[in-house]
Amino acid sequence: MSKILFFAGSARKNSFNKKLAKAAYNIASKKDIEATFIDLRDYPMPLYDGDLEDDIGLPENAAKLKTLFAEQDGFFIATPEYNSSLPPLLKNTIDWISRPNPNTPDMADPYKGKTAAIAASSPGGLGGMRVLVPLRMLLGNIGIHVMPTQVSVNFVSKSFDENGNLINENQLGLLHATIDELIQTTNALKT
Repeated sequence: MSKILFFAGSARKNSFNKKLAKAAYNIASKKDIEATFIDLRDYPMPLYDGDLEDDIGLPENAAKLKTLFAEQDGFFIATPEYNSSLPPLLKNTIDWISRPNPNTPDMADPYKGKTAAIAASSPGGLGGMRVLVPLRMLLGNIGIHVMPTQVSVNFVSKSFDENGNLINENQLGLLHATIDELIQTTNALKT
């Protein structure tokens, strides 16, 4: 059974991207995979700094995330768009996890050969589509197979009900298709 990790590149308590990642997780939990949802808010880390890494090594939460990511077969990442690019939380998380951990030198690369589906949401008409380009490029450069299908939820304040359910039929259909593609590809690459 494939293991897929669901998370958002936002620490905000009421983040729409967190709602999107949670909606994806809820859909995937009903399928034949082991789905896990995490909140990056629970893993605070300093900004990546090579001198800090030389002094203290991998911060405790980076080491925890590195182990968790290494155990996964795939990822679902929902992210906000900051100035047409990645939010600092997501980039910092990816960077710290990529660093070696002297305490577990034999740990496999937490990214290489894994799969990912990417998603974004925003209050505007583009739905965070501009962030998906640099995110796709970054993930591909670190060895992750990124699904061609992606999710972009525009006018996000009208897209979720009070319980955090995605209610726009077209967006919900795209989310289902993206999750199915992620699961099928992850399972195929795992065999």
